[in-house]
Amino acid sequence: MGFFGFGKKKEQSTPVCSCQCGTNTKPVQQEPQTCSCNGSPITSIQVLGTGCTSCHTLLEHTQQAVSNLGLSVQVEYVQDMVKIASYGVMRTPALMVNEQVVTTGRVLSVADVEAILKKTGNHPQ
Repeated sequence: MGFFGFGKKKEQSTPVCSCQCGTNTKPVQQEPQTCSCNGSPITSIQVLGTGCTSCHTLLEHTQQAVSNLGLSVQVEYVQDMVKIASYGVMRTPALMVNEQVVTTGRVLSVADVEAILKKTGNHPQ
């Protein structure tokens, strides 16, 4: 080892969570760990609504949040009331991420949607 740590060989590390967020890293030769960011990639986002102004606003805010976060997932707008009821949703607008209802009956701001998406699944580095 060199003076003040210079010249010390740094151990190579790589992200180990499925979203590659870099939150958890490990030396290459160690076993994988669980990611603190939940590690599940966001594969689907749906806004459930009846076509009202509030539902369209949530759709727009969700699309903006997805764009801001750099996610490569399309936001689906579901208006089929039978399908909406099958998810157990009785108040619209509603937001679903990876087939899980995360909010109902509220128009979220773009920042609120971003926070939910970061908490719910993967996020870009």
